[in-house]
Amino acid sequence: MVLIAAAVCTKTGKAIISRQFVEMTKARIEGILAAFPKLMSTGKQYTFVENDSVRYVYQPLEKLYMLLITTKASNILEDLETLRLFARVIPEYCKTMDEAEVGENAFNLIFAFDEIVALGYRESVNLAQIRTFVEMDSHEERVYQAVRCTQEREAKNKMREKAKEFQRQRLEANKNSGARNFGFSGGYGNNSSDFSALTPVISKVTVNSSASDLVLVNNNPKPKSTSLGPGAMKLGGKIRDVDSFVDQLKEEGETVISNVKSSVESLKLALNNPKNFNLESVHLRQKEKLNVRIGRDGGIQNFELHGLVTLHITDDRWGRIRVQLDNKEVRGVQMQTHPNIDKELFRVHGQIGLKVPTKPYPLNTDVDVLKWRLQTQDETALPLSINCWPSENGENGCDVNIEYELEHIDLELNDVQINIPLPMGCNPVVGDCDGEYKHESRKNMLVWSLPLVDQSSKSGSMEFSAPSSTPSDFFPLRVSFTSKTPYAKIKITDVRLVEDESPVKHSIDAVFFTENYEVV
Repeated sequence: MVLIAAAVCTKTGKAIISRQFVEMTKARIEGILAAFPKLMSTGKQYTFVENDSVRYVYQPLEKLYMLLITTKASNILEDLETLRLFARVIPEYCKTMDEAEVGENAFNLIFAFDEIVALGYRESVNLAQIRTFVEMDSHEERVYQAVRCTQEREAKNKMREKAKEFQRQRLEANKNSGARNFGFSGGYGNNSSDFSALTPVISKVTVNSSASDLVLVNNNPKPKSTSLGPGAMKLGGKIRDVDSFVDQLKEEGETVISNVKSSVESLKLALNNPKNFNLESVHLRQKEKLNVRIGRDGGIQNFELHGLVTLHITDDRWGRIRVQLDNKEVRGVQMQTHPNIDKELFRVHGQIGLKVPTKPYPLNTDVDVLKWRLQTQDETALPLSINCWPSENGENGCDVNIEYELEHIDLELNDVQINIPLPMGCNPVVGDCDGEYKHESRKNMLVWSLPLVDQSSKSGSMEFSAPSSTPSDFFPLRVSFTSKTPYAKIKITDVRLVEDESPVKHSIDAVFFTENYEVV
């Protein structure tokens, strides 16, 4: 097959867009397109017409034609298959089939045409691949954007530090010049003029990590007098003082940034409910992340689990400890301890302890003491299996059935989301669904959400139909979930002192989550 050109034209032969795949002058292609309507036979339905030099293969698109111009020797069956793909590309970028809409999206359509045909010959691509190629998503660009955001964040942090430094210098200058000292812990007195000197520099207030850490930025050069009565507010370490200070600034017409209130509420919650935020002096965190790629027809292409145990100690009394593990894992997990951990102690007794028992762990630092890794091609290792069955319904669309099943009933998976890609502009019709679903039209995505998948709800399904689609449009599916139940059969059972083996009060939290879980 040699394809000369692909064009979208009106019924009078006027070209809206035309892409030539061989060397051809503008006058030549305009003449070929102008001859097309004259060859059409009134009242007869054909998919192609010919003249002495070329063949026109066409498909009506409401008031327009999708037209392929080929040589007369080309394979008509291949031409028709290529025409069908071209016709499906148009609705991907045009909401309506009219001349204005096609002209507005001309560049995207031409880019898509170039992905279908190269040098006059058809490329082996489908609609999903064309969409990906035209989007031109770049990993390097994402890395650049991430680096740029990091640099901007660091610059903002430095700017805030400079603002604090300038404010401290200003307060020191006021002290040296004999001005009244406005400290965070002392009272102001009843003199209204004392506070009026400080008012111009207070225009925005940011609450940082502690209640008493206030950054004062001068955005209001015009002085403003403010009177303080006998019940004057004191800028101390108490949250109620900060809260009333913020409210007073708002009443005076000052600008207060939006996150102040939420920060104050968070600090209040932290003070009123310390158990929700304070951990034990010895805290262990067990974290596992999973990377999985599964073929749509079955078979694991990649399965990789990474686990890590982190130790955090905040009291030097418990610096010399040993952690007892219960390892019941039999699936070939590769375990590795930190170089400073006694490997023989771990191998024989399953305990995590330093090589030098008299040496304590560092304080107030997350110390990675143990990590493990599991790679396998065994499908029974999957915590959650996804089965997606798209089938063409004969109406230029697909009926899709998706089901999930929890393979390990001892796991409890929270916030399970299955993201199903859709063709551009497609509005799916969901017939049956366990859980909840949401159509994100801007992302061309159907999101299936399940708050909890456990032994009592270990399987479920969803059915929907999608017009103007093919089975390949619904891949890759991406799955995400979190769990407080570890995947590996590795459990922290006890923590004891090295000296007398007395038990140590400790806290443990475990998290198992997906980093990348997709069906391709």
